[in-house]
Amino acid sequence: MKLLVRNLAKITTEEKLHTLFTQFGAVQSCTLVMDKETGKSKGFGFIEMPKAGEAKAAIKQLNGYKLAGNTIRVKKAEDKKENKEATAEAPKAGPKKQPAPTPQVKIPEELKDNKDNALHLYGKIKESDDQF
Repeated sequence: MKLLVRNLAKITTEEKLHTLFTQFGAVQSCTLVMDKETGKSKGFGFIEMPKAGEAKAAIKQLNGYKLAGNTIRVKKAEDKKENKEATAEAPKAGPKKQPAPTPQVKIPEELKDNKDNALHLYGKIKESDDQF
C-alpha cells in the first residue's frame, strides 16, 4: 500500500522517514519529493508498505505525529490512474469560438437622407441639437 506523508519539515531525510515507518512493518520504498531547482524537500513524500495491515497501523499511529517540529499527516495515496481519469473527464479548453457577427440593420431609404433625425446614419448628433 502506498502512503502519502505531508507537512514534513525541510530537514527531514528519507532515512529518518524510513526508520519511522519500519517500526510498523516492512517498508518497500521511501521517497521524498524534491524541488528540481533548489534540490530541497517540498515537504511531502511517499512510503510503500507491502502489507496493508501494517500500512493501516502506520497511518493510525503516525497521522498527527510530531516529527522534527512539524505535525505530519499520513494517508493512503491515491493512484495516478484516478488522477489521470479525473483530468481526462475535465472539459478541455479548445479554440475560442468567434462571436457571432453583428447582424446588419437595414435602414429604410426615407430615413437615410432625413436631416431632421436626431441621429444620422453614423450615430452623429445633427448640428442643431449640438447646442444643448
